Amino acid sequence: MKAASVVQLRKELEYLDNEKLKQLCLRLARFKLENKELLTYLLFEAEDELGYVQSIKSQLDILFLDINTQHYFYIKKSVRKILRRIRKYARYSNQPETEIELLLYFCSKMHEITPSIFKNKTLSNIYNRQLESALKKTAKLHDDLQFEYKLQIEELKS
Repeated sequence: MKAASVVQLRKELEYLDNEKLKQLCLRLARFKLENKELLTYLLFEAEDELGYVQSIKSQLDILFLDINTQHYFYIKKSVRKILRRIRKYARYSNQPETEIELLLYFCSKMHEITPSIFKNKTLSNIYNRQLESALKKTAKLHDDLQFEYKLQIEELKS
């Protein structure tokens, strides 16, 4: 079965009544966890973006505490897992401020890991890539926000 394009889906959804749309959404939510998470974000957390970011940060704190710091291999695996989760949550929000905020928080938490991530090339590359990604994304923001985020990025670089 070939999936329909977004344009085709949009046109078809215009003809459905509210009850049918509700049933389709609930059916989508049953099939994939990501669909359910996105629907949860849109229904409950989209109005309070700051609360959403804070809840993600608290989840990240727990994930960073659970990292096995005995070997760099385990640190790399955990860091990549955390980064995948950040990207997923940022995709739900679809706001550059949220993504930048989460990336900078991720970098600050990576900085605190002992043993130092800068003794491992892969981890330091991940760290630097996320800082560069945050810097690129700040170009899309208002000048005041750009200034604030660039200060934070410079602080993390040093």
